[in-house]
Amino acid sequence: MSFEIKLPLFEGPFDLLLFFIERDELDIHDIPISDITNDFLDYLHRLEEMNIEVASEFILVAATLMRIKSKMLLPRPQLDDEGNEIDPREELVKHLLEYKKYKSVLAELQEMEASQIDREKRGNIARELRLLSESVNVEAELQDVDLYKLLKVYQKVVERYELEKNKPRHEVIQYPFTIEGQRNFLMGKLSKKPKMSFIEIIDEEPTKIGVIFNFLAILELLQLRRITMHLGIGFNNFWIEKLEEAPAE
Repeated sequence: MSFEIKLPLFEGPFDLLLFFIERDELDIHDIPISDITNDFLDYLHRLEEMNIEVASEFILVAATLMRIKSKMLLPRPQLDDEGNEIDPREELVKHLLEYKKYKSVLAELQEMEASQIDREKRGNIARELRLLSESVNVEAELQDVDLYKLLKVYQKVVERYELEKNKPRHEVIQYPFTIEGQRNFLMGKLSKKPKMSFIEIIDEEPTKIGVIFNFLAILELLQLRRITMHLGIGFNNFWIEKLEEAPAE
């Protein structure tokens, strides 16, 4: 059965299926799947010819219809646990009935909404319009301002200013240290002096972050076998010494 489409009138695939069922006066509990599937696919093809993007839910329902159609063509019907034949259309009919129920409720709600919008609010319309105009009228607002209100506003502004001024602030400081930079610094010192104690290195950069970077640079130089370490008495000091490079073969 042919039909003409001028506009995308249907909000979803079930809306389209209900249109076919009502148009052909079909029994929703005994849907002729073959005819419905052909009409549904024909509708999708017409949308594609009109360069209208087909939504994924329409494609999903089209695949479902073709799956049901193929199952109904099989010579061996599916049976449930009790041996009764399973109708492949059962789940589709269930969804259609639910959609039809909610669609009818939605139509009633839309009618109630339209009816409520058409009704006018009882009361003094002139007074309501004056109150609305005064809510956006600066001159009308200034008429109610007195000295007490101004002082309260000023007090709130001052309190907010003090709160913002005393709010704790976090500042990120970029330290001028890198492990590579401190490594070159230590090797430069050792090129002028064969041995250097860690106490001397601390004196060069007595800040906490400087000590950490120098210590990490020493560990990296030890791993690269560019220096050696000599421990002193106790655990409070050590010396580093530059290793001589092995001659190239």
